[in-house]
Amino acid sequence: MIVLAGTIGAGKSSLAKALGEHLGTDVFYEAVDDNPVLDLYYQNPKQYAFLLQIYFLNKRFESIKKAYKADNNVLDRSIFEDELFLELNHKNGNVTKQEVDIYKELLDNMLEELEGMPKKRPDLLVYIDVSFDTMLARIQMRGRDYEQLESQEGLKEYYQQVHNEYPTWYEKYEVSPKIRINGDAIDFVNNSKDLEAVLEQIDQQLQVLNLK
Repeated sequence: MIVLAGTIGAGKSSLAKALGEHLGTDVFYEAVDDNPVLDLYYQNPKQYAFLLQIYFLNKRFESIKKAYKADNNVLDRSIFEDELFLELNHKNGNVTKQEVDIYKELLDNMLEELEGMPKKRPDLLVYIDVSFDTMLARIQMRGRDYEQLESQEGLKEYYQQVHNEYPTWYEKYEVSPKIRINGDAIDFVNNSKDLEAVLEQIDQQLQVLNLK
């Protein structure tokens, strides 16, 4: 099982699709386009932050349970990243300390449940590291209205916060082996040769881990 990680607009879904086709595996995508809460969150973070976090936690738990039961698959974001967004919402006053405690207790219970699955943890995490400018350009390119900077005041500052949190999160991640992809130097979203280079890098890491 390969888990992709990275900030909003890093290119996780694009790489997940290509990786799934390359390896002949199932792909579990983040619940975004059919998410009934996400647009509401962008309109009113203080009212909907906790609901959004619970929604994502539930969907990612569902996906990772399905993924753990299969031999080979790819997730374009996993349950292990969710706490980053929760902590950021807490810093911004969008969730209370009590809500944080409830969330973490629920997350701990879910992770304990995963310990009983055939697979205990991902085999590899692929972190896509992009600059803030690349992040903004990709968000604009995919065109979701509620994600655009002009849709609401303060959104650029929020994106900057999210971007700043990821390097520390990646350094602290210890659930599985991990590799970092430079999403600025290697434009796997728009350049087929760059995509081939990324897939080869992942193949090499799988070989090192005796997974291919």
